[in-house]
Amino acid sequence: MRCGACRALVDEMEWAMSQIDPKKMIQTGPYRINPDGSQSIREVPLVRSEGNLLEMMESICERMEDYGERTDLSTSRKTYMRVKSRNGESMDLSEATLDSRVTSSLKFACETIVEQNEDEIIEFFAHETDNVKDRLCSMRTDLCDHALNTPHDEL
Repeated sequence: MRCGACRALVDEMEWAMSQIDPKKMIQTGPYRINPDGSQSIREVPLVRSEGNLLEMMESICERMEDYGERTDLSTSRKTYMRVKSRNGESMDLSEATLDSRVTSSLKFACETIVEQNEDEIIEFFAHETDNVKDRLCSMRTDLCDHALNTPHDEL
C-alpha cells in the first residue's frame, strides 16, 4: 500500500507541476540587505520553488480518492491506478476494483509518506527530473522494494 501511495503521489505531483507555466519565475532568498548594500535574491522556476511544492503537497493526498486497486494475476501484487480522468475522458476500469476502504487507506498512506518524508519529497521535486518515482520511492525511502522491476507507467 505504501509503495502504491508513494508512486501515486509522484504521479500526482508531476501532473500538478506540468500544469504550471515553466517560464514563470519567483524570487527566493533572504530579503535582507547585506552590509555591502547588495541582496542575495535569486530567481528560480515557480514550479520547483519550495513554497509551491509545499502548497501542492498540502492537497495532493486528496487525489488518492481517484485511484482504484488492481491485482496482477501473475504476481498477485496489488497496484493502484487512476480511475477518474483528469480531463473528462473515459477510462478503462475493467482491471480496477473500486473500494472506499482502499481509497481511504491509500490516502492515509499518502499523508503518512508526506509527513515523514516532506524534506526528501521537496528536495527531489525541486531538483530532480528523471525517474523520481523509482529514486524517491525505492532508493531514498525504501517504500518500494520491487519498484526497480516495475515499468515506469504503472503504480
